[in-house]
Amino acid sequence: MLNGEAPSPPSRPINAVLIASGRYHDIDHARLEILKILGGNPCIRTRVFEDYSRIEAIMAADFIVSYTCDVTPSLPEQEALRRYIAGGGRWYALHGTNSILRFTAEGLVDTPNLAPHFMETLGTMFQGHPPIGPYQVHKTAAGRDHPLTADIEPFETVDELYLSTILAEIEVLLAAGFAGRTDRFTTSQWEQQDHPVLYLRRIGSGTILYLTLGHCRGHYDMQPLTDFYPRVERGSWDNPVFHTLLRRGLDWAAGVMPEGGSGF
Repeated sequence: MLNGEAPSPPSRPINAVLIASGRYHDIDHARLEILKILGGNPCIRTRVFEDYSRIEAIMAADFIVSYTCDVTPSLPEQEALRRYIAGGGRWYALHGTNSILRFTAEGLVDTPNLAPHFMETLGTMFQGHPPIGPYQVHKTAAGRDHPLTADIEPFETVDELYLSTILAEIEVLLAAGFAGRTDRFTTSQWEQQDHPVLYLRRIGSGTILYLTLGHCRGHYDMQPLTDFYPRVERGSWDNPVFHTLLRRGLDWAAGVMPEGGSGF
């Protein structure tokens, strides 16, 4: 496993691509923490990009990791990503990968579906979140015996609770319930239901693993809305359970997690 002693190194490096960029988040923090884990495995070589335009590198990678917010690939890039997954690729998508943000004249956050092919590939589309605060995450029936969520008990975290529209068949392993209003967003009223926190989306012979946790923000990450943000927010990055899920997801993407359970 990552940062562990590999029983037999592969005959060639495991090639990874990390896409890390976007708005309103401390991308530097997330990028560094992900690279620390990937760099702990001497068999992994990681190329880092800010968008999906280096499609040849992506298509040649053994797996993809993304930590983005409001970063949308072009349609040709979306189609290539779909082919990559359908052909057997693995993609570990984190936090805001499924977000598109636009501000209305009234100052609300709109989340228009300007990239339906991309969102259908990911399986969900971000619609909003309540104010950052504590909430409970629990296993679903599918997550009870899955290696990715083994030994994970219900836990509380402080993060952006992502409320998303489900656009394709997904296997939800972890979820969080919510009912109420999200008044900063154009989609503002939510009935009680569970929302995916960790799920698998299969396309062809490949799979996307999506973890919605991972909000972080520094003093200068809300520009141009405000020059200086008074709080440094680390969200689930301060939660040991999040780090367990992050490491397991990277092990899964790199193909070094033991086989077993659905999705492997």
